[in-house]
Amino acid sequence: MRYISGLCEGETIRNVYLCKGKRSAETRNGKPYDNLILQDKTGTLDGKVWDPNSQGIADYDEKDFIEVFGDIINYNGNLQMNIRQIRVAQEGEYNPADYMPTTEKSVDSMYEELVAYIRQISNPYLRAALEFYFVKDEAFIAKFKGHSAAKTVHHGFAGGLLEHTLGVVHLCEYFASNYSILNRDLLLTSAIFHDIGKVKELSAFPDNDYTDEGQLIGHIVIGVEMIDDAIRSIPDFPEKIGNELKHCIVAHHGELEYGSPKKPALAEAMALNLADSADAKLQTLTELFKNKKGTDWLGFNRLFESNIRKTSDI
Repeated sequence: MRYISGLCEGETIRNVYLCKGKRSAETRNGKPYDNLILQDKTGTLDGKVWDPNSQGIADYDEKDFIEVFGDIINYNGNLQMNIRQIRVAQEGEYNPADYMPTTEKSVDSMYEELVAYIRQISNPYLRAALEFYFVKDEAFIAKFKGHSAAKTVHHGFAGGLLEHTLGVVHLCEYFASNYSILNRDLLLTSAIFHDIGKVKELSAFPDNDYTDEGQLIGHIVIGVEMIDDAIRSIPDFPEKIGNELKHCIVAHHGELEYGSPKKPALAEAMALNLADSADAKLQTLTELFKNKKGTDWLGFNRLFESNIRKTSDI
């Protein structure tokens, strides 16, 4: 098994990968070609099939496990595979676990830490709302542990949702410890809940793609609906606290153009937005720089609206 993270420019390889994406296109001269995204547990690799009608290219579909034969080149600072042969791999020729990107951290340890934070919530209503999902709902717990936080941008791997959630909690814990205006219980509860809707917005691996519910409603609104289900199960849950919690969730993207129905109006919502953005952006940079050697410029990045370069080794 040749993992994508270990590939080098100039190699010619034959290996099985998951065809995560497939898109047909045309060159400027009108010649058809296929864009592929190949995936294993170490990452993804762009692939190009410049002659999709050649005899060496068998019929295949997106989400198939395919054996590819081709050359690894460097294009604009990123590795790419020019594919000469493709065939659909048969069962027994691959282990599906080798193709699902996963967190490098211990899922069980991260979840234990998350539950420990829940036990620290002193407000009984907020703690009960968290326990409704994160302690009592076994099906939800299993899904949350294995879910990604995004399709591509950041934490797009199994366990990524848990890793991102815990990262946001850590930052919010720092904020709450240093700024007395923040209600710690509300902020930490919001941090743990903030992306809960992604368990329904995105499908499980190997697809890790937007569901109909995700496309039509989105994880922010889904999350508020899920929180409302928990709130309605708790007798005498204070309406004011419920609205403040929901506001933190609907405002956690910070801006209307980023998908938040409301802009932050509470200090806790502002802190949550900052923590979410910081963890997402730094993880995005981590994934961009992964396996990058030297200090070459990576090119313009739309998320950061800037040309990105890795810091030189000191």
